Amino acid sequence: MIETDRLILRPWLDSDLDALTAINDDPAVYQWLAGPFTREMNAASIKRQQGFQADHGFCYWAVVEKTSGQLIGMAGLMPVTFDAGFLPAVEIGWRLSPSFQGKGYATEAAKAALTHGFGPAGLDEIVSFTVPHNSASRAVMERIGLRHEPAMDFDHPRLPEGHPLRRHVFYRVRAT
Repeated sequence: MIETDRLILRPWLDSDLDALTAINDDPAVYQWLAGPFTREMNAASIKRQQGFQADHGFCYWAVVEKTSGQLIGMAGLMPVTFDAGFLPAVEIGWRLSPSFQGKGYATEAAKAALTHGFGPAGLDEIVSFTVPHNSASRAVMERIGLRHEPAMDFDHPRLPEGHPLRRHVFYRVRAT
């Protein structure tokens, strides 16, 4: 478990399924994810994150707001599992309920994940990527110290040719 001033990043519980499904079913969230997630997809995501936590000591953790105790999204680190020109790699990412966006929570959670990655997890570098027009995520990447490497931008191999979200911009930060 990782604590910040306002957040707790913790491993996933099976009981988080309803809250995660509600977050991933919001169009403001899934506009960057190629569509909404079914309940079954969310259950599989929780199991996958639990596996990453067990295998690596990190995952995209459940993000809980301390004041309310509410699950507000996910943030953390995850091994990149698709074929890309920058493997092996660990990605930092975040996804928050729209009512918690724009309040600094993503940056706060991402900074904590980055500290964990370069500290206890012992990583040498961390990457991130998104679609070019996701300016909010790109701003978080830059605020936490990742830098855009245009020569590494890529077409996401899990999206079909011509898909509007296929092109991704690539960011990276190395341990100092």
